[in-house]
Amino acid sequence: MEQNPAGATYGWGVVFSERALSFLIESDADSYADISAQMELWDDLTIVHRDTRVPMDGNGFSGIARLALLNILQEHCRRHGVQLCFEQRLTNLAAFDNFDLIVAADGVHSVVREMFAEQFRPRVEVLTNKYIWYGTAQVFDTLSLTFRQNNDGAFVAHHYRYSPRGSTFIVECDAATWERAGFAHMSDDASRRYGEQVFAPDLGGHALLSNKSSWLNFRAWTNERWSYRNIVLIGDALRTVHFSIGSGTRMALEDAIALHRACIMNEGVPTALQAFEATHRPSVEKLLGVAYGSYVWYEQFHTKMDLHPLELAHDYMMRGGRMTHERLQRIAPRFTASYDAFQKKHHAAELARGVVHAPDSTAAET
Repeated sequence: MEQNPAGATYGWGVVFSERALSFLIESDADSYADISAQMELWDDLTIVHRDTRVPMDGNGFSGIARLALLNILQEHCRRHGVQLCFEQRLTNLAAFDNFDLIVAADGVHSVVREMFAEQFRPRVEVLTNKYIWYGTAQVFDTLSLTFRQNNDGAFVAHHYRYSPRGSTFIVECDAATWERAGFAHMSDDASRRYGEQVFAPDLGGHALLSNKSSWLNFRAWTNERWSYRNIVLIGDALRTVHFSIGSGTRMALEDAIALHRACIMNEGVPTALQAFEATHRPSVEKLLGVAYGSYVWYEQFHTKMDLHPLELAHDYMMRGGRMTHERLQRIAPRFTASYDAFQKKHHAAELARGVVHAPDSTAAET
């Protein structure tokens, strides 16, 4: 049951890390082939700060139009005999009284999760940064993070192409910048024009495009329990993954695959749901730890705008809490060579001025 029409989507594109969909090759090779055929691929991440482009090698990503992905998944459902019901809003579970298993994949505003909040025991952390999803006809070479400042404060854009003709363009800023800019009192058109001015050097004369776009605070949802009776949560209904690590759609697909495996390997719904949580939860918790480190970094990015572009890029790569400088050297040798050369030159200049620092602990950071 889906509340939206079959051909509707209110986003632009979906981004995946380099090997994020490799698990589909084993689980559903046909859908993987169809999705891969429509993906845009790139090898590097680009960070833009102070009009300086810093390429980050070893950070491959891919993107696909959200509507194209939905169409592919819907077609594969039909091939396997799944009955799809569109434009039906869920208000209660009476229609599913005779079903063995109810899978609630009803998103961040999950009705099912709220119906049984006492049983699932959800928790939410509302972040302070504001963000808004736009699209644009400007096509970018790589997934890029562009940092800009004006008199109101600091902004960052997360942008990437999802087709040969269009890109997603997410604008984010801290709460104080949002207030000073006056977005609370702006129309949609005024907000878009403001964003176009901030990121004019990056948009190449193209407009920002709205699709019911509005300023939001990210809500980091988790649930103490994943299932209740014969009801189980997956996807954003179960937990939300911050958009800065590009794993929300991937995790929803992995949830569905893990649930399917638990059902075919265990007898009875209660046993299957217990196995689903026991086997899948560790990997979910691990990724949520990375997402936490990432969104904490973004909540503070406005304090880092004085960093040199290479320093900002290095700090960004360390944000998840699992990266070390040695590992980064293996993953991104070109970037780390540039960063190390900068650090050496900067340190030599400070020694020449008589500035003395404690030994650099960057290499030991985890």
